[in-house]
Amino acid sequence: MTLAVRPAARPTTVWNVLAAPLSPRTWAATSHVVGDLLVGTLAFTFAVTGLAVTFGMLFTIVFAVPALGVLLLGLRALGAFERARFASLLGVAIPDPYPVPAGTTWNRVRAWVFDPAPWKELLYALLLFPLACIGFTVVVVAWSGSLALALLPAYLNRLPDHVAHIGFLDVSAGPSLWVASTIGCVGLFVAPWVARGWAELDILVGTNLLGRPPTDVLEDRVETLESSRSWAVEIAEAERRRIERDLHDGAQQRLVAVAMDLGMARDRFDDDPERTRELIEHAHDEAKRAIVELRDLARGIHPVSLGDRGLSGAIAALAGRCPIPVDVFVDLVSTPPPAIEGIAYFVVSECLANAVKHSSASRVFVRVADHDGVLYVKVTDDGVGGADLALGTGLIGLSERVASVDGTFDVTSPLGGPTKVSVELPCGS
Repeated sequence: MTLAVRPAARPTTVWNVLAAPLSPRTWAATSHVVGDLLVGTLAFTFAVTGLAVTFGMLFTIVFAVPALGVLLLGLRALGAFERARFASLLGVAIPDPYPVPAGTTWNRVRAWVFDPAPWKELLYALLLFPLACIGFTVVVVAWSGSLALALLPAYLNRLPDHVAHIGFLDVSAGPSLWVASTIGCVGLFVAPWVARGWAELDILVGTNLLGRPPTDVLEDRVETLESSRSWAVEIAEAERRRIERDLHDGAQQRLVAVAMDLGMARDRFDDDPERTRELIEHAHDEAKRAIVELRDLARGIHPVSLGDRGLSGAIAALAGRCPIPVDVFVDLVSTPPPAIEGIAYFVVSECLANAVKHSSASRVFVRVADHDGVLYVKVTDDGVGGADLALGTGLIGLSERVASVDGTFDVTSPLGGPTKVSVELPCGS
């Protein structure tokens, strides 16, 4: 997927408003807006200089082409830096808009020059500076002005004539002082939302100028959904064949044997009571085995422990049966949908099975938590590493199962370990 991803918005409550001045999100937004001025100044200077040099060299291709190349490379670096800044400060992941290089060197260079991405980054570099000047002024004035008014009673007596000149107003000791201080205190709770609001404008501009066009995103989305649908149909058909085969080879054969034993017992009930008892006992044993096989078959479709214990208890049961020591940490705010629970369970189950079979690990760590409508599953072992998503059929099956619900699946397993499997499963409706 190549969507611009951002954290889900939380509903505004009275507590959120009161805690806004101390919220990390507020100071991240403020830092981003203040940083815009420095980045915007440098980007604007570079873009204007690069354009001037390039157009100034148009009389000769020899110098104009290198100047344009330097300009485009600089814009590429600016875009990468800004996408990283949006991700680190505002938690907004903007995908790289540049296409994957293909073909000859000349074709790749031509595709890069004529691709809209560098020119949108040029527009971003030219727009960021004026927007940053306005945003910096608005946010800094909101914070500093509110703080100055709120603390005015503490330093009013140090001012000349004990009077504060605020625009066209003069504030001195008395009611006007406390009115001004009250306005400043209120402003300290308004300033965070000013900073966040301007950061939202930054996100809007950055997403549209530094990310991929909406049509490309929708095309990728359609391709992903088509792939997920095809896989879901294939896995459903494979599951149907497996269930049919298991029923035919297992429980069905045992039930047929039970019916035959009971039929023979009925025919011999009067003539040979001892043989009848043996046949009934044998039928009883076969019936119990059929029940066990049916239970195991049902567990393969949806683990019984999930329904009985929930995801937390089911994972704890998996850890308890694993021959390797497993440290489990589960922190769930709400109960995930049954389909998501099943996928998370099978991810942990397969990872533990792989750790036992292949990793030579001495300990496994399982962490499951949910946040903002996303279930996060992370399984780490201290084994030898070397797990490859392209080679392991079990891992491929898990990745396809995760992709079927629009989740993400990532494996990191360098030689020598550790092996880390990270999964994100959306729980929204």
